Amino acid sequence: MVEKYDVAVIGAGPAGVAAAITTSRAGLNTVILERGDFAGAKNMFGGIIFTKPTAEIVPEFWKTAPIERRVIEYQYWLLSSESHVQIAHRNQKFVKDFNSFTALRARFDRWFAQQAEASGAVLLTRTTATGVLHDSNNKINGVSTDRGDLLADVVIACDGANSLISKGAGLHEEWKPEDMSVAVKETYSLPKEKIEDRFNVRGDEGVAIMIYGGRNEEFAGFIYTNKDTISFGMGAIMSDLAAYKTKPQQILEWLKSHPSIKPLMEGAALREYTAHLIPEGGYDKIPPLYTDGMLVAGDAAMLVNALTWEGTNFAMISGKFAGQTIVETKKSGNGQFTADQLSRYRALLESSFVLKDLKKFRDVPGYIAKNKQFLTLYPELMNSMLYRFFDVDGRPKEEHIKEMKKELFEKRGRLGVLRDAYGLYRRVS
Repeated sequence: MVEKYDVAVIGAGPAGVAAAITTSRAGLNTVILERGDFAGAKNMFGGIIFTKPTAEIVPEFWKTAPIERRVIEYQYWLLSSESHVQIAHRNQKFVKDFNSFTALRARFDRWFAQQAEASGAVLLTRTTATGVLHDSNNKINGVSTDRGDLLADVVIACDGANSLISKGAGLHEEWKPEDMSVAVKETYSLPKEKIEDRFNVRGDEGVAIMIYGGRNEEFAGFIYTNKDTISFGMGAIMSDLAAYKTKPQQILEWLKSHPSIKPLMEGAALREYTAHLIPEGGYDKIPPLYTDGMLVAGDAAMLVNALTWEGTNFAMISGKFAGQTIVETKKSGNGQFTADQLSRYRALLESSFVLKDLKKFRDVPGYIAKNKQFLTLYPELMNSMLYRFFDVDGRPKEEHIKEMKKELFEKRGRLGVLRDAYGLYRRVS
């Protein structure tokens, strides 16, 4: 006998679980299909859970969730080959008004899925969805799995960047290498007191570090402090890796050996290595988000802001909106879950920070990708120019400043600097 549910959610990541919590709380019979041994077994992210979006799903989640540290400081590093320029913001407001927490997906996702089960959802692990089913009117009415078919009034595809379900439903073709990045992450154990000393934190305080520059490839590195581990990794655009014939592990090893990073990692023991695809095509590459009988949320919908390093919160809110759309449609009394009825989902996203932010910065990633000087030349110049400025050699600072200007204009040109500044300003203003 084929099982039948009101809602079938594919994937027990942040988007899928948020959707399942929303529908099951409203009394809809909801199932989550997860291919891993448990929720979080196959998932990866850099390491931050944002407070306010998460609290929309589970209020005061930090009281019971397996979080690591509350982030009180955000740092951005621009690397040269041997140095870095650091922009940091530490704020005491983050001590009481939590903005984000570091977390480990294997722990957090399992807890998050338990909240869905507590709300009434059924979690089926070790179950891989292989395609969608259609009724006689060609409306999606379930999914096929490696354990048999499963019927549902509506399906929510939350199966990640390489979404087989949404591709199988014809909502998007294979994404291009320039729209995808490969992220690799290593988790290192380090005694709690060493983490506190090296990152200047106390108790459950934590630091988030984003790293750019120093190489030809378009990449971004990260370091997040956990209780007694460090999350360390990087992501690079697939097309760049192919163009420069570079493997992600090569960039990772280069980062670990960098003189600014090496002291932070000294004595740390590798505990885990993971890799993942991240969709970074932005607003213009978002696929159709709904069709008859199905919605798409999270990474499967290209909902990642590569500029601000936001993905988990986009996933949760998109999952919540997908669930909300289904609940509203069901309550309307005419819940056929047609594409027209499910279009409400896109409207909810458009009115939220999710699509507003992606739309606002839609041109920035592509602009930077075409103008690699932002991630190569400018970090090198900033490090060199600041070295000149702080160098005390018996000469007046006026001479140092002249040399700084000379170096800048010789390597990029006055017109080039103005063009770069104006081009970036146009895309963020």
